[in-house]
Amino acid sequence: MKIKDIKPFQKKIDLIAKVVNKTEPRKVTSKIDNIEHTVCEAVLEDETGTILLTLWDNVIDSIDIGKIYVFRNLYSSEFKNEVRLNLGRFGTFEIAKSNMEI
Repeated sequence: MKIKDIKPFQKKIDLIAKVVNKTEPRKVTSKIDNIEHTVCEAVLEDETGTILLTLWDNVIDSIDIGKIYVFRNLYSSEFKNEVRLNLGRFGTFEIAKSNMEI
């Protein structure tokens, strides 16, 4: 799928994209279990546009700026009138093969 085609509340999104930026991680407290978590957003880019991917806790350090990744089984949401991507429990990612382009 291409970034321009992503709509809110879609599931099973597969995407190849480059990480062009990440926000500074910040601490948030979950309303569900009252546990503190670390969260940040990665800016993903392909030839059709950019989108934010929300990263939580230990995943934050696994995603590097400037690298191209293959993301599988993401889902989209809407927050502050912006479509965003989420890894969720079943989402996966891996660094794209060196000859793969976005």
